[in-house]
Amino acid sequence: MPTTLITPVEDRKRLARRLAGSGRGFAEQYGFRVTNNPASLFQVLYLAVLLGRRGDFRRALDGARALRDEGWDSAARLARSLHEDRVRVLRASGQRGDVDALADVLGDLARVVVERYRGDLRRLRAAAQHDPARERALLAQLPGVDDQVVDLFLREAQALWREVAPVADRRALAAARRLGLGRSADDLAGLASGESEQLAWLVGALARVDLEHRYAEVTGRP
Repeated sequence: MPTTLITPVEDRKRLARRLAGSGRGFAEQYGFRVTNNPASLFQVLYLAVLLGRRGDFRRALDGARALRDEGWDSAARLARSLHEDRVRVLRASGQRGDVDALADVLGDLARVVVERYRGDLRRLRAAAQHDPARERALLAQLPGVDDQVVDLFLREAQALWREVAPVADRRALAAARRLGLGRSADDLAGLASGESEQLAWLVGALARVDLEHRYAEVTGRP
């Protein structure tokens, strides 16, 4: 039988399949369901806001879980919360820096999402007429949402909002470069065969590799 030569492209695709093999994106790896309903999308959005802050990403996850566990799992519920209660919950979850300002931002974010989109980010998508540039622009108009937060939100949402793909945040791209998988979201999309769901799983896994410093585990080298 002829010997099959494994090309670098095949090696990259094999590694990409292994990384995406969990069938879950970044948020779902840490217990946040990513489904196309208002509560889920809003939780992913405030998780993105917290992840966009400086500091240990685990603290951001703890903060998002604390908000959800307090019952503020939708824009409407968070919008009805009191500032002092948000401060209490965020501090108890280990948030650092100006927690008062963070509590203000999250409250403002919830209220604006309720006022503009009736608490449903799918209405933002509809207002943008499924145009990715317009979706990004409308997201960036929300309190506490900058370009980095938009990338973090769409990294997860691209599995559902397929028109925005390919999206890869800076952490995922850093891991992709280090692992030899490419230098752009387009490169990663090629490894995911153009499937937005597979791409979301791959990008989420890469972000996790970088944040958790799991390069040795992935490559098998120290």
